Order: sequence, then structure tokens, then C-alpha cells
Amino acid sequence: MRRGVRIMGLAMFGVVLLLGVVMAYVRLAPSDAARWDQLPDLYAWGQGGAFDSVVPMDGGASLRLSLGKGQPPAVLARLDRVAMATPRTDRLAGTVAEGRITWVTRSRLWGFPDYTTAEARPDGVYIYARQRFGSRDMGVNAARLEGWLASL
Repeated sequence: MRRGVRIMGLAMFGVVLLLGVVMAYVRLAPSDAARWDQLPDLYAWGQGGAFDSVVPMDGGASLRLSLGKGQPPAVLARLDRVAMATPRTDRLAGTVAEGRITWVTRSRLWGFPDYTTAEARPDGVYIYARQRFGSRDMGVNAARLEGWLASL
């Protein structure tokens, strides 16, 4: 009986230890700005949907802001203020002057990082939000972009 209890205790300790290692990796893994500060082609944004509407995608979401929202550099500056006011969000790379910014937003419980890149282009501001770990984001990135769009 004691041996069984001891084995169960060791097994539980192993599970807790493994969970702690995974949590530490998710929270402490470095973010490579060169890798994440990019805006994919998304088939020349042809699949990006209409301007000014969030398009959910596997593991992320996209949004194109039209010139109706303002001149792209000014819109990017407003978007940066909205993003930086979002809880658990930090700027990873870029500036308004450079015309592209990438932010990291972490989930509350586990600290999973999501990366959002916005770029000012002549015809508007292009935004791509995606997760780092896993294959499904459960709509989190689309919801964030919806919130940012509403705040602009």
C-alpha cells in the first residue's frame, strides 16, 4: 500500500514538474524580432477580405484598414496607441516612422504569445495577427483585432 502511494506521489510530482517546465518555456522563450516582424503576402491579400473587416484564419486573423480610416502613417500611430493600451501587450519591433510595428500580446493564464504586425502601405494599413504555439487560436486574434478596430 505504501509503495503504491509513493509511486502515485512521484507520478504527480513528475506531472507538476513537466507542467512547470512547459509554462516556463512558454513565458520565457525569446521572441526573434526578425522572424515575427514580417507581414506575409497572403496571396497579395486577395484572400484578405474586404477592407475594414477582420478575417479569421487558422491560427490568426487579418485586417486591412482603408484610406477611409485616415492616412496610413496616422492610422498606424493610432493603432500603436490602441495596441499599447491592451493588457499584456508590448512592442517587439518597429516604429511608426519605420512604417511597420509588431506587438506581442500574452494570454492571461499561461502567457502564450500572439504576434500582431501592422504595416502602413499606400492604400491602407495591413494587419496580421497570429499565434506562436499550437495550430488553433480559438478566435483570440480575431477578437483582439475586432477590439482594436472598434477603438480606432
